[in-house]
Amino acid sequence: MDQNTTPLVEMKDISISFGGIRAVDHASIDLYPGEVVGLLGHNGAGKSTLIKILSGAYKRDSGEIFVNGEPATINNPRDAKEFGIETIYQTLAVADNVDAAANLFLGRELQTPWGTLDDVAMEAKAREVMGRLNPNFKRFKEPVKSLSGGQRQSVAIARAILFNARILIMDEPTAALGPQETQQVGELITELKKSGIGIFLISHDIHDVFDLADRVTVMKNGQVVGHARTADVTKDEVLGMIILGKCPPKATPGAGALAYSEAG
Repeated sequence: MDQNTTPLVEMKDISISFGGIRAVDHASIDLYPGEVVGLLGHNGAGKSTLIKILSGAYKRDSGEIFVNGEPATINNPRDAKEFGIETIYQTLAVADNVDAAANLFLGRELQTPWGTLDDVAMEAKAREVMGRLNPNFKRFKEPVKSLSGGQRQSVAIARAILFNARILIMDEPTAALGPQETQQVGELITELKKSGIGIFLISHDIHDVFDLADRVTVMKNGQVVGHARTADVTKDEVLGMIILGKCPPKATPGAGALAYSEAG
């Protein structure tokens, strides 16, 4: 990660309201190549809503989005994909009854010159991509429903990077996984970072975030409390940001921290 480079993504002063309630209030966040940014906060803090604006699920009321330093108009998920933004939801959205290759090319299947499915080419490409991402993955012929949680994550991530995603949004990637599978997902994330992919990691698990993220951004009541390098703050300090909106000395405060310090 080199923060002298241009950010992969910059969201500036983003706001959105639902029924008169400000779900995200002038929030800003950025992400650099080869970096993981953990987004933390209680349920209702605004973190998922902010990221859904980036993924095209919601349309912002105000604010700006930049991708590779250029203004980006993202009104729907198709727009996001065109900017190389892919989302891997907690539910994974994989097709359980087909194998890894069929999942990787779901909706974008390769065809032979005769108009039939080119299963050989799709499996070869699947093996190539999975070989880079998870060399231990061997179960190419089995339905995805028979795979472990960590292997299913591999398939979902491979599908995203197959079509040149540069920015991944990972929503609770280790939820309901055991220790070994959680380690497997950590290894996948390390491989993605090496190739310059940036990752927004949404999580409730502060231990996960400290294990995987280079930086954290904490939100509370729709506002950003602050940003910090994980190396510069303790877990207790981040908990203070989440619960109290209190920004530690080595963190960069956001509008949420200012509001809470004024109130307190």
